[in-house]
Amino acid sequence: MIRILALVLSLAVFTGARAQRSVEARFQNKDTIHFAGTLTLPDGQGPFTAVVFVSGTGQQDRDGTMAGHKMFKYLADSLVRIGIASLRVDDRGVGGTNGNYAEATTCDFAQDALAAVRFLKTQPHIGKVGLIGHSEGGAAVIMAAAESREVAFVVTLAGLASRAIESLKEQNRNLIQLAPISNYDKKRHETITLRMLDTAYRYAGDSLLESRLRATHAAWKQADDSAFLADNPGKYDHLRFFLESYIHTAKGRWYQYQIRWEPDSFLRQIQVPFLALNGDKDIMVPAALNLSNIKRVLTAAGNKDVTTVALPGLNHLLLRCEKCTNEELPKLKGDFDETAWLAIKNWLIRHQYGIGHLTGGSRIE
Repeated sequence: MIRILALVLSLAVFTGARAQRSVEARFQNKDTIHFAGTLTLPDGQGPFTAVVFVSGTGQQDRDGTMAGHKMFKYLADSLVRIGIASLRVDDRGVGGTNGNYAEATTCDFAQDALAAVRFLKTQPHIGKVGLIGHSEGGAAVIMAAAESREVAFVVTLAGLASRAIESLKEQNRNLIQLAPISNYDKKRHETITLRMLDTAYRYAGDSLLESRLRATHAAWKQADDSAFLADNPGKYDHLRFFLESYIHTAKGRWYQYQIRWEPDSFLRQIQVPFLALNGDKDIMVPAALNLSNIKRVLTAAGNKDVTTVALPGLNHLLLRCEKCTNEELPKLKGDFDETAWLAIKNWLIRHQYGIGHLTGGSRIE
């Protein structure tokens, strides 16, 4: 059961030829997490199609602020201009939402998304409700849509939709290749990283996890030290693997759930329209790996409305990048690339979820 707590602080904001209302939304899930967010409504009586935004890894506010970029605020303002409402919510432990984010898993975030869907379904101006998930939020909306028939459509943005262990390996390869270290050290770092990931995957949820991680590292270090001395006589070894930090992370509830996550059983249950957008310069969630799995599994399961798009030149935040590193993110301009927004907008209009023009016009039913 979801308890509706309040809708307060209604405010009309005029944007060109269309007006919108920003409403403070508060609701509660079955685990007594009290959520706070902003419900943005087009002017008029509706019923309006609405979306729930679901954020990726790391605590984010309702605007989806990452490296100074407000992805969800941009999308909410853009969606309302084509007649679509949206609910963006502070993550657990952020802003007006309580709860312990560190103890939650992707499964919990999927349930948070469904609590938001049920909240919207109680609102008199809301009709169909879809989900938009970014990064790990993509995995969460896949799980939510598989569970609930109240979800009318799914949009993933740089969404995790392949086996998490494979995405984590590819992500780490990308990060290592961009690191300012020698090719010799890149190979060493990749070797220990992949071995630790495999060990964490194998022993996730097992009391032996920490001891196996330490044994894996010790075996690698003994062999690596010997090889380094032979290859680089008389030189100082600068490379370090931060063992204690990794063990602390790997022992966490979120990490042990995440590394074992597999999407296929959830994807096979989704029969609603599905749009997946990934930037082809994304180093965190590789586009080809994740888009191909979405297309393959959904199509094989009989879903006939699947669109996957790799957007050229865009990174993990769907921003146009130059170096396309994580260090570059705060320096990039804007909140969301226009080509990515147009892909979303055109898909929504084709599916008759919004109106056909940025200003004026009638709602398409």
